[in-house]
Amino acid sequence: MKVILLQDVPNVGESGSIQNVSDGFARNYLIPQGLAEMGTPGRIKQAEERIQAQQKKIERQEEEMRDLSERIDGLHVEIEARVGRHGRLYGSITAPEIASAVSTKLGEDIDRRKVELSDPIRSTGEHAVEIHLIGRLRPTVTVSVKPSADSEIEEDESGDEPEQSGEAVEQESTAGSES
Repeated sequence: MKVILLQDVPNVGESGSIQNVSDGFARNYLIPQGLAEMGTPGRIKQAEERIQAQQKKIERQEEEMRDLSERIDGLHVEIEARVGRHGRLYGSITAPEIASAVSTKLGEDIDRRKVELSDPIRSTGEHAVEIHLIGRLRPTVTVSVKPSADSEIEEDESGDEPEQSGEAVEQESTAGSES
């Protein structure tokens, strides 16, 4: 049975799409829950026209953003962060920080939600980050994370004494109480 989805349904499709699903799934779940409507010939034609109009709009926006995409692609951005002993950051570099750095370098505003970062960056070095502008435009930026000047001071000031494990501290405290 053909249905037109009114909302995004996981493992089925996105809102507004025309999907072919089993009759029972449509009648017992999708339609009663208000997730889809029955695909009559008139509704299917309207949905197809809406999908085509949306695709044309995306293509038009892709053309407008192609220049920006070419300027972003291959861009190298440096971000300074506080770093601990072994090159691990005290925090992490997140999408808003990357978007801000790219915006500053380009002189154009980049939305933080367009930066695709599976996990925050937590180590120094170079990291490839994809920016999803629209449709198929996904330029890649190289983010270079460098230690800030104050992170080197923190390493020097921090005691180089090895940290005691919880067991060693516990043994010392019990040994002191036995005497």
